Amino acid sequence: MPRKLFKGGEYLVTETACEDIFVPEGFNDEQRQMAETAEQFVVNEVAPHSVAIESKDYDISLRLLKQAGELGLLLVDVPEEYDGLELDKSTSMLIAEKLGGQGGSFGLTINCHTGIGTLPLIYYGTPQQKDKYLPGLADGQTIGAYCLTEPGSGSDALSAKTTAILSEDGKYYILNGTKQFITNGGFAGLFTVFAKVDKEHFTGFLVERGFEGVSIGPEEKKMGLNGSSTTQVILTNVKVPVDNLLGEIGKGHKIAFNILNIGRLKLGVVSSGMSKVALREAAVYANERVQFNTKICQFGAIKEKLADSIAAIFAAESLTYRITGMIDDRLEGIEKGSENYYDKFQKGIEEYAAECAMAKVYGSESFALVADESLQVFGGYGYISEYPVEGLYRGERLQRIYEGTNEINRMIIPTTLIRRATTGELPLFDAADQSLADLVSANKVSALEGAFASEFALIKNMKTI
Repeated sequence: MPRKLFKGGEYLVTETACEDIFVPEGFNDEQRQMAETAEQFVVNEVAPHSVAIESKDYDISLRLLKQAGELGLLLVDVPEEYDGLELDKSTSMLIAEKLGGQGGSFGLTINCHTGIGTLPLIYYGTPQQKDKYLPGLADGQTIGAYCLTEPGSGSDALSAKTTAILSEDGKYYILNGTKQFITNGGFAGLFTVFAKVDKEHFTGFLVERGFEGVSIGPEEKKMGLNGSSTTQVILTNVKVPVDNLLGEIGKGHKIAFNILNIGRLKLGVVSSGMSKVALREAAVYANERVQFNTKICQFGAIKEKLADSIAAIFAAESLTYRITGMIDDRLEGIEKGSENYYDKFQKGIEEYAAECAMAKVYGSESFALVADESLQVFGGYGYISEYPVEGLYRGERLQRIYEGTNEINRMIIPTTLIRRATTGELPLFDAADQSLADLVSANKVSALEGAFASEFALIKNMKTI
């Protein structure tokens, strides 16, 4: 029986039956098999090279990306007509969790490639552009990167200074500017670059590494995730063929922000995956470490840390996969190959922009809690680089910054809900009026009864607030 189709933000004004919520226990055998393939790839192929990867041995990373392509791990979102798997978002996110959760720096490399490095082409590219570039991205022969941020524009992405001027013969756009903090910049072969046509119209372009005038800055010296490449991409009079314009002139913001919706959701599931690794390490250590003739897992303070971590992970995982389920339910109603398919597809994802922001914020901040508590379980050893929680702790800090800082995402959530309320898409104001009436009424809401009565009451009160 199909689940009820929910609008974005509707969770706040309606009651939801449990059978209408997708949960990880609902993954089928095929999905679990794909996840197992991803996990075994990380354990057997990536983990043995973790030290070399962390030392920026990019030859290993590139070889592993090609191996991942051979296993089909780069094909998850690629359309079937390009020999891709074109799987649902729940499966895509599950695989991203396995790759990112345990893959460390390589996890960031591969998830950036399959996400923001490839999805702009899939969703907005012309058939000719896809024919030219998608096969290489799908098999790992070409690595993708996403160039939005600049030295002077981070959260305020639309204030970018990179320019694109049409050449006199009308055959090229001449791009000039510098992009900052570009993941995979050191070895990517194809860049999705955002520039302003005539210094005004924010637009996307597909830029090859080999185009004259493209240069790559030195690797940034980072706090964590050192095995992933992070560089500037410098554009000096780069002649980009007009056929490489991505989407429409002046509509680059649609590409940028819609791709970030998926990026934020992916960051949420990856944060959950990394949290699970941190918790596992802490639990194993707590069951081995003995102080005062007692395993420290027996001490109440340690039990509390592990329990709080488990609760945070459970909530974050539940949140992110509930969202993937809602997205899949909506996208399932779009006929593949129909006119303007990807326009409808993107609108289906954009419906849950606020929820994707929630996944990013809650997932990353839950990971912050888990990483911190896990390191504390290790005590002084947690501060030593030979122990895995030290790297997880440093890597965690980035999760609250990229794909839009948590502060920006916290603004996106209420403004999206209020905008939908003002346009009549979400009956938020009516629900607010009713909540106020309930609060001031002499007739208080009767106590709920039955299983989980107190929990349901708590949820209702939170919605009222």
